[in-house]
Amino acid sequence: MNSDMASSKCIIISTSSEKMSDPKVSGVYRIPPYYYIHVLDQNTNVPRLEVGPKTFVKQDHEKVLVGPEKHIIIPPRHYCVIENPAMKDKKGQVMVDTHGQVRLLHSDLAIKFTQEPFPLYPGEVLKQAVTPLKVIEPNCALRLRAVLDFIDDTEKPIRAGDEWLFEGPGTYYPRKEVAVEEQIKATILKPTEAVRLRAKKEMIDRDGEPRETGEEWLNKTVGAYLPLATEEVVRVVQPIVLTDKKAVHLRALRTFKDNFGNKRLHGEEWLVYAHDTETYIPDVYEEVVGDVMVTALNSRQYCVILDAVGKNGKPQLGKKQLVKGEKTFFLQPGERLAKGIQDVYVLEEDEGLILKCTEAFKEDGKVLRSPGDRWMIRGPIDYIPAVESEVVLRRKAIPLDMNEGIYVRDVKTGKIRSVIGNTYLLTENEELWEKDLPEQVEQLLNLDSRYFEDTQPQQVNIPPRDKSKVVAYRVPHNAAVQIYDYKAKKARIVFGPELVMLGPDEQFTVFNISGGKPKVPNKIRAICLLLGPEFSSDIVTIESADHARLNLKLSYNWHFDIRNKDAKEVLSIFSVPDFIVAAKIRGAVAGVNFDDFHKNSARIIRASVFGLEKGTTKINNRFVFPQNNLVLTSIDIQSVEPVDQRTRDALQKSVQLAIEITTNSQEAHAKHIAEKAEQEARGHLERQKIHDEAEERRNLLLLTALSAAVEATGQAKAEAQSRAESAKIEGEAAVYCARLRAEASRIEAEVDLYRLTQARELELAYSKVTSELEVDRTQRLVEIEVDEFKKHVAAIGPKTIQAIATSGPDMQVKLLQSLGIKSTLITDGRSPINLFNTAKNLVGDGQQGTSVIPSSLLSTI
Repeated sequence: MNSDMASSKCIIISTSSEKMSDPKVSGVYRIPPYYYIHVLDQNTNVPRLEVGPKTFVKQDHEKVLVGPEKHIIIPPRHYCVIENPAMKDKKGQVMVDTHGQVRLLHSDLAIKFTQEPFPLYPGEVLKQAVTPLKVIEPNCALRLRAVLDFIDDTEKPIRAGDEWLFEGPGTYYPRKEVAVEEQIKATILKPTEAVRLRAKKEMIDRDGEPRETGEEWLNKTVGAYLPLATEEVVRVVQPIVLTDKKAVHLRALRTFKDNFGNKRLHGEEWLVYAHDTETYIPDVYEEVVGDVMVTALNSRQYCVILDAVGKNGKPQLGKKQLVKGEKTFFLQPGERLAKGIQDVYVLEEDEGLILKCTEAFKEDGKVLRSPGDRWMIRGPIDYIPAVESEVVLRRKAIPLDMNEGIYVRDVKTGKIRSVIGNTYLLTENEELWEKDLPEQVEQLLNLDSRYFEDTQPQQVNIPPRDKSKVVAYRVPHNAAVQIYDYKAKKARIVFGPELVMLGPDEQFTVFNISGGKPKVPNKIRAICLLLGPEFSSDIVTIESADHARLNLKLSYNWHFDIRNKDAKEVLSIFSVPDFIVAAKIRGAVAGVNFDDFHKNSARIIRASVFGLEKGTTKINNRFVFPQNNLVLTSIDIQSVEPVDQRTRDALQKSVQLAIEITTNSQEAHAKHIAEKAEQEARGHLERQKIHDEAEERRNLLLLTALSAAVEATGQAKAEAQSRAESAKIEGEAAVYCARLRAEASRIEAEVDLYRLTQARELELAYSKVTSELEVDRTQRLVEIEVDEFKKHVAAIGPKTIQAIATSGPDMQVKLLQSLGIKSTLITDGRSPINLFNTAKNLVGDGQQGTSVIPSSLLSTI
């Protein structure tokens, strides 16, 4: 309990001591040196400044507004800005008003540079803290603007809004009348570069030239260029490198004189070449349209320039100029190539060039050409057309074999002719003419067939025919083709084998022939008619006298009998388009019964077709169609099938019965032969089987013995080789393991040695660095302490130190003087002193004498 009370007392004592040490509670402010406070006298409401070192005891009517605050210390090459600075007189003393308040320059600024530490007076505000002065490097500057009117160091009046540069190298000392707008860095220009500048207002540039507001110009000074305050850097202009193969195309933005002293009008365009200058920097009034590459023509090229520039340098609109190689030139502004660079027309012996005149001119100074004229230049020649003419077409001779041809039309007369068998070059007034053929003829020619049937597909994927070539058709052997000329209104017949070549007005005659089984009219279409002999077949339905209907499958041979081949006889073969003999057969069979026809069918049909010789029963051996000289030579019945089902069934039964009897007889005979062959084969098979089994058994035993011998030998050899290989591998493995262990031991030893070496070296290095750091630290601490002691001594001053040193003895002397002691002896309490008369002397005996007081008593007092 006592301990708790003691601790609570200690706490109460410590708290009270803290409150007593707080200046706001105790009212005692200990102001260190170079510190200050602002005190407000509440009776007069006037603040004042208290500067240390001192102990300030606050009265009840006083209030501390600020502090203790440290003085503002401005190191060398630093500054600060004070707002509402205190007014000072000529002697540098702060001015106060009648109330004792510091007079301030409200809303004004004061810039303080390096000086003794100073406090802020009541009302002053540190607007900008201590800041290093700006050091302007070479080729740099500050753009300054005046915010107030003032007179500079050269007694030059400066108006608010004026701008100028503070160029480096140097240190800028700010003024309250001047604001720093920006820091400008010089533009470094190479020997081939320029800087484009613009004037912000009327000014005179660094070259002494007057400039208007918004005017732009170039500065080509090599090195660093620092723009003036009234100049604006638009951009750095890079040079355009010109070569023999490149020029630059320029356009004037206004009337001016260019870099070469030539006057250029607004909108004028021109070129700058490499022989004028190697590198070119465009002026501010020049617009770079683009680069113009050189146009190079070799000896086999030419070009036509449109809107060519004349000798006066002005473009001549509509004029054409022919340029032949070899030549190298640049296209002037406004010029363009008609069709680019063209090759010279090299015409071979079988080539030609058709030209058309666009303007009247004399070709080679001899032949007068009028607009619209067409003519041809034939090879071999190298030809360059004049600018007054244009190339319409380049033609090459068409090589034709004796069996080839083309259709040619004259564009002036319209006449069409065919050229066959020689190489032909179309003239300027001729063109190829395309001959159209009927679709059926096209199919027959493309299919390379004599005919086609309607059942075949009409659309065939075949390459299109060149219609300008003469239509040729190879007439087969023993065939004829009829060709009709619509212009001459004549027909001609060509017999094969022959090659038919149609004229421009000729067409093939297409035949519609019956075909199929039974025959159908207009089934087959062909352009050639076979003359025979040919074989044909047909199916004819007939009906006997007893109404038995039969289908006859007939075959017959035919041919056209043309002996003299005169015009009339030849034309007769195309007079009848088709022929059918079925009518005669039907008429003959209609008067005969089925049984008679079944027995004598061949005779009846032959007699009906060929007829009988006059006065005899003998059948003729041919039948002739007099209309077209068609001759039938033979006819045969391939099959007879009844149309009625009952008749067909009866015939089928009788035929089946005959077939069955024949089949059984043949089957029995074949069976007997097969059994005999089977017995003989079985005997041969058994004998062969016994022989094969004996042979296989002998081979098996022989192979088994050989296999056992090989197996025993191989196993013994393999075991011996395996034991040898195993011993060899174990030995090599042991040697390899020993080598690896030795290598591992060596590596471990080297690693341990390297690790120990590195560790020792690192420890030595660490100890060395630590020792050096410790020495350096101790040396710096000593220097800091010495410097601190020197600063303290310098700050306190020798008089203050003397006062502190003599404060104790002085206080004791004053104390003794206040006690009335006139003399005293001061010892340190260690030397023995006679104290028997001390009390008597202290009380006093009425006599004046010397009093001796022990030092312990003095210290107690």
